[in-house]
Amino acid sequence: MKQITIDGQSLTIASVIEVAHDPATQVLLSHEAVERINKASEVVANFIETGQIAYGITTGFGAFKDRLIPLEDVEQLQENIILSHAVGVGDALDEATTRAMMLIRANTLAKGHSGIRLQVLELLLAMLNHNILPLIPEKGSLGASGDLAPLAHMSLPLIGQGYVIYEGELRPSLEVFEELGLEPVRLAAKEGLALTNGTTLMTAIGTLMIHHAENVMRTANIAAAITLEAQNGTIRAYTHQIHAIRPQFGQAETAAEMRELLENSDLTRPDDPTNIQDAYTLRCVPQVHGAVAHTLAFVRGIIETELNSVTDNPLLFWDENDKPFIVSGGNFHGEPLALALDYLAIAFADLGNMSERRIAKLVDSKPESNTYPDFLIAKGGVNSGFMLLQYTAAALASENKSLAHPSSLDSIPSSGNIEDHVSMGATAAVHCRQVLQNVSMIVGIELMSACQAVEFRLQDLPNAIMGDGTAKAYDLLRKHVPFFEADAWFQPYMLTVNEMVWEGEFAKLN
Repeated sequence: MKQITIDGQSLTIASVIEVAHDPATQVLLSHEAVERINKASEVVANFIETGQIAYGITTGFGAFKDRLIPLEDVEQLQENIILSHAVGVGDALDEATTRAMMLIRANTLAKGHSGIRLQVLELLLAMLNHNILPLIPEKGSLGASGDLAPLAHMSLPLIGQGYVIYEGELRPSLEVFEELGLEPVRLAAKEGLALTNGTTLMTAIGTLMIHHAENVMRTANIAAAITLEAQNGTIRAYTHQIHAIRPQFGQAETAAEMRELLENSDLTRPDDPTNIQDAYTLRCVPQVHGAVAHTLAFVRGIIETELNSVTDNPLLFWDENDKPFIVSGGNFHGEPLALALDYLAIAFADLGNMSERRIAKLVDSKPESNTYPDFLIAKGGVNSGFMLLQYTAAALASENKSLAHPSSLDSIPSSGNIEDHVSMGATAAVHCRQVLQNVSMIVGIELMSACQAVEFRLQDLPNAIMGDGTAKAYDLLRKHVPFFEADAWFQPYMLTVNEMVWEGEFAKLN
């Protein structure tokens, strides 16, 4: 049985991906985390016993921050925040995102600054380890104070409320708990707030998207390299001296990757004084794809930091004499993630623009060598060939231009104008995911189109070989997609290749 241990300090993107996609992976708490959790929950209990005032513990929430809560209502306050905040709408999150949310929230609470009791966190992990998945609607978060509505839905089963997906069925959470011998908890002071206040949804989506974005990024380079071969392009623009004197992060690395993919290729043209350089979408791959790679690396760093951060409010600390104190702050604000995910969406939307323009060149006009027919099909007219594949790519590229409008530019005040600036980070995450999914399909269409065009070239040059890297990608694609002599139902092949791009089958080749 595979296991990972969380301690609030060392969770990685790879571990989140593993747990999100493999329900058999069990999640445990480290001994040090257990000690910190118990120490913090004892502090909260002592605050209650001594009658001290702290936001969300002995006061209401948001605009009700000035309403003192009688001691006899403190526990009801925590249950009420779960019930009243579970007002999300829209489609339910997929299984992987839900599992990622549960893991990330547990890791945040394991840091020991939130004041939750061990038994509550253990129940959350028991749900994760049994693959009891809360039904969490996608929409409803403003990204400050964190992802309140989604996290409230995640927490409903802990108090015996709401619905879960268990063994493929939607069922009342209490029914599943009884079946498995689990018992809901009665939340104590601070616990409802600790569960619902944080950046967990946007972090979960962002973490999973980093993985897929890296797959799409790598495959886009491969697709561009095959397109260059199809277009009888030159590799001169990838010469290392060019990129050494403009050391932007990602540019030289992308140029080196293009040289590696195309090494030993017979399908690129030698120096030709009458045809010195190619169109930008081939010549400037290092500059554009490299900039996207830089963006991706930046966003990865933001996500990695957030995975092991404490993002609820208020938080518990200890001074140099080990005396506890509570501070209200704003770590729940999703702005770092909102900006980063907006940035990633913009970058990948442009990566899709580049890919779509290369597709258009492949299907709309013959290269100088005139070695393949219009729209990549013989007997054009009776056959439309790849004409409509470019339409689909263009539609997705156009949609991305709307989706990539920065969500973080918007802010609607809430809670009586106490929460007067919000990040819209959850919306940024959802839009970023849609952009990445669209670009994955666009890149898959480019792969299909480029390989179709290359095959026409190889028919005319029977002794020619492709590049060391491009040949591997071509061979992999041909295991799933034939060369098309005439029109066919292309969509099933498009969906297959898209899945291969998304899951990294091409990215793993070299």
